[in-house]
Amino acid sequence: MAIVTGFPDFWRAVMPEAKVVEDCPVLDLQPASHDLVLHAMALHWAEDPVGQLVQAARALRPDGLLLVATLGGETLSELRDSLTRAEVEVTSGLSPRVLPMGEIRDLGALLPRAGLALPVADHLRQSVSYRNFFHLAKDLRGMGETNALAARLRQPTRRDVLLRAAEIYAQDHADPANPDRVLATFDLIFLTGWAPSDNQQKPLRPGSAKMSLSEALASKRKDA
Repeated sequence: MAIVTGFPDFWRAVMPEAKVVEDCPVLDLQPASHDLVLHAMALHWAEDPVGQLVQAARALRPDGLLLVATLGGETLSELRDSLTRAEVEVTSGLSPRVLPMGEIRDLGALLPRAGLALPVADHLRQSVSYRNFFHLAKDLRGMGETNALAARLRQPTRRDVLLRAAEIYAQDHADPANPDRVLATFDLIFLTGWAPSDNQQKPLRPGSAKMSLSEALASKRKDA
């Protein structure tokens, strides 16, 4: 088993038997060397996500499994909205503040491009309650999810922008269960794909079915 991650020390501690690989542009993975590769919460940082998946797929033995967990979709949409509106209002300008997130359909489409079979994409949306805007920012720093965009401003964000963003966040993204707190959305995207193998399921050849769909449905109704 190999684990691709931005937090190698954590994974080495909890899974010492696994090969832990830092999420560099060129992954330290040998071809056909693993039955399972886990790409853990790092794909959304990759400059070349297809390249990451291709390298992970090449490391699989036949019928090996690639499992990807990453952020995507509407992740931190409330934060992006609040910072965007605050910066435009206060400075009349705009700087990228939150990483762009891939949609589940687009991320799922990367699996066949990486040469993987039987691709599946799924997602889990989590709404997390925070005391306020600044506690969310502190948590993101602890997660290593602060702004890493090349186009970001190189100086610290102005205090008045942050204060206005906190006001907008509290006003428009309050926690319905506790209006004194705020909500943050995290969309977890899960991707699975298998290294091709002769013993895998394969789609039937078009026209090879022995019964039409309408006949199958009619038979099912009669049995009921």
